[in-house]
Amino acid sequence: MKYENNEYILIVDDDMDIRNLLGIYLENEGYKYIKCDSAQRALEVLEEYRIALILLDIMMPGMDGIQACLKIRQSAKMPIIFMSAKAEDIDIVQGLTAGGDDYIVKPFQPIQLLSRVKAQLRRYRQYNDNNDFGKNLHYRELSMDTQSRQVWVNGREIRLTMKEYEILQLLLLNKGMVLSIPQIYERIWREEFLHSENTVMMHIANLRNKIKEATEGEEYVQTVWGRGYKL
Repeated sequence: MKYENNEYILIVDDDMDIRNLLGIYLENEGYKYIKCDSAQRALEVLEEYRIALILLDIMMPGMDGIQACLKIRQSAKMPIIFMSAKAEDIDIVQGLTAGGDDYIVKPFQPIQLLSRVKAQLRRYRQYNDNNDFGKNLHYRELSMDTQSRQVWVNGREIRLTMKEYEILQLLLLNKGMVLSIPQIYERIWREEFLHSENTVMMHIANLRNKIKEATEGEEYVQTVWGRGYKL
């Protein structure tokens, strides 16, 4: 099933033509959607409706997509796919750092975006409905509840994006083992690794910083130079 009956995909873009085109393609694939022309309105919609995934433009008047994503990530974990004409590596890194799960450069083929939407929703469903592990995972002072998808360090909850959570869960399930960047990418993104080092490294850096902040600088995610990462 693609979505629950009361769930929507949220399209946030100040370009009406893009909103309408994406709406047509989503509807043809059987998805329900809501369109917003501003980030501020999108935040209001999130309070009113159950949103399964967000397609978020970056360059919008007023609050931009990066600012909106940071606000959304304070309380929500649904997949966020950035849409932007900004194609430099630094722009993509900024989007992922803010909490985005994917980034697609305009102009794009709608079928390409739809494939990413399907992939993100599939992964999100798999982890939300996840009963594969059905238990708490622990490492030192860190604890993960795989049912509620909550993580605590020293009794303090840390808020993670979906990708950060998935990476941490993978490391917890393989404690003491070194996982290479290609291994992490292919396990989490479920696609072939093709020079995606920066994507993995940025999510690892964000995860590491959040844990360090909660532990006053303790190193949990270790870098094994030339090999990868481990707990």
